[in-house]
Amino acid sequence: MHPILNKNLFLVKEHIGMFKAANNFDIFDPETNQMIMTTREDNLGFFTKLFRFTDYKRMTPFHLEIKTTSGEKIISVKRGFTIFRSDVEIFDEKDRLIGLFKQQFFSFGGKFNIEDKDGRPICTLQGKWTGWDFKFMKDNLELAHVSKKWAGMGRELFTSADNYILQIQDNVKPDDTVRQLILAAVMCIDMVFKE
Repeated sequence: MHPILNKNLFLVKEHIGMFKAANNFDIFDPETNQMIMTTREDNLGFFTKLFRFTDYKRMTPFHLEIKTTSGEKIISVKRGFTIFRSDVEIFDEKDRLIGLFKQQFFSFGGKFNIEDKDGRPICTLQGKWTGWDFKFMKDNLELAHVSKKWAGMGRELFTSADNYILQIQDNVKPDDTVRQLILAAVMCIDMVFKE
């Protein structure tokens, strides 16, 4: 696992765009305001791009790569075409499966079960349907928290750009694989629940 994931605080900024098909984010260290990672969706097919501008956007497949600013791959996030429920696969820098996100049916605001590569539960991602507030929980213990950072009224009204703060708690050990899964899940929150 890349040592950059041992930080506990990340600012995720979605790229601004009125008519954009791809989901692209920059990840900053909020303490230094320095960009430390990028998230890109580079290989969109023609039909996926086309459906991204329709009501079927939430059903389209995605393949995101999270990389350092120097281009080292850290995580890949993949989902195929979906109708009712999102199941997302997470891969490490060597394209080895490290975890799965399974969306639960009939959950208000959204809920994901986060599992290891063998399908064993690690934690859940729980959200409030009334706002942008999500928590990673394991046995009533909070592992991380994601909230929306206000970017200004004009920017929010006229673009689809969002900013998020991810805070990983001190009880999550450095080099724990759950850090990779938590960061990957932040991208899924936006693309599965909020689009």
